[in-house]
Amino acid sequence: MNAPAPALLDNVRLPRWLLPGGWPRHDGVPALARIAIDAGRVQSVQPAASEPPPSAWDLAGTLALPGFVDVHTHLDKAFTLPRMKQVEPGLLGAIDAMLADRVHWTPADVRERASRGLQWAWECGTVHLRTHVDWWEPDAVPMAWPVMAELAQEWAGRVRLEQVSLIKLPLFEDAAQAMRLARQVKATGPHALLGGFVHSTNWSENALRNLLLSAQACDLDIDLHVDEELNASAVGLQTTARILREIGYEGRVVCGHICALAAQPEAQAFATLDAVARAPITVVSLPATNLLLQDAVTGRTPRLRGITLVKEARDRGIPLLFASDNVQDPFCRLGSFDPVEALGTAALVAQLDEPFDTWSQALCRSDWLQRAPASAAPSLVGRSADLVLFTQADRHGWPSRTATRVVLRDGRVTHGDATPFFPK
Repeated sequence: MNAPAPALLDNVRLPRWLLPGGWPRHDGVPALARIAIDAGRVQSVQPAASEPPPSAWDLAGTLALPGFVDVHTHLDKAFTLPRMKQVEPGLLGAIDAMLADRVHWTPADVRERASRGLQWAWECGTVHLRTHVDWWEPDAVPMAWPVMAELAQEWAGRVRLEQVSLIKLPLFEDAAQAMRLARQVKATGPHALLGGFVHSTNWSENALRNLLLSAQACDLDIDLHVDEELNASAVGLQTTARILREIGYEGRVVCGHICALAAQPEAQAFATLDAVARAPITVVSLPATNLLLQDAVTGRTPRLRGITLVKEARDRGIPLLFASDNVQDPFCRLGSFDPVEALGTAALVAQLDEPFDTWSQALCRSDWLQRAPASAAPSLVGRSADLVLFTQADRHGWPSRTATRVVLRDGRVTHGDATPFFPK
């Protein structure tokens, strides 16, 4: 891409959550912005003046967001669906189909499919991607695990790739084995996290406690699949929040899916969310996969939506992100590693208000994955000029018409046609 690197982006439409307090408004709508870029970093964000400077790119109200964080994906499973003959409906049917396919995996196969997913993510504007890797055996590192570590190095500087050990909960039942697993993950490097699959079919509070204690002992952050079901009796999330408080865990925990909240009585669900709000927990919702897998029965239209209580989580100040999850595998036949698609699905199924001005931060807030307290007033200033410009969308209909976009990395165009913005 030979497009020049702009020093000024003028008349940019930024979301309300990214603007500082006191930002001017016109007819109740935030004023357009002027973004100054130098040496690949954002130097300042100011309200746009009446006339763009001659050297500025005039975006004429084009919507812009920071680069995306796609915090929950499965690169090791991606693109396997075309080679499967039949997949039974629901989560457990998808697991069975994946196990049958896994016997045919090779490192080259995993690398090709994962690399394709990373390329797609890079092209759409993602700067930070986290992948879960199935880990089924207590004494054998999965074939895909070192492949992801190699790809993390290869993609450094383009996409920050983190990997999570998706370990079935019973493997943590023995405390010594739990510690061995945590140490293996720790030895992978700072981009690796300890994870587990917490579900009513394998439920054990003792195993969950061992998982959390071993992560604490090894100074690991944690990323869990939790309560991915519409079983009102599932208690994975509430137990996680309680144990974290009991052991004084100081890292960051991500809990993905938590669909069971939507099936529980409100008093029970709200009490759990209140506990989560007091814990170092970030919630991740995976709307596309959960819509396809929850309440899934052959020949019957699903009655339940399968999405967690995203509005109620936000109202309690719980950090909440949307992510792609599975892409073209037995868990989700759709997908493109574009997290904007996930938000588009969520906007409809969860009836989200103001997707661009309010909810778009659920695609961009990498600080919600850090141990340090998140910024109450996020800003572009001082950060790499990694921006996604939606050249055909507007703030009312976004994320519709977002397929056409311009992606800037360190202030330089890597994808899309920016020529309409060049100085005349």
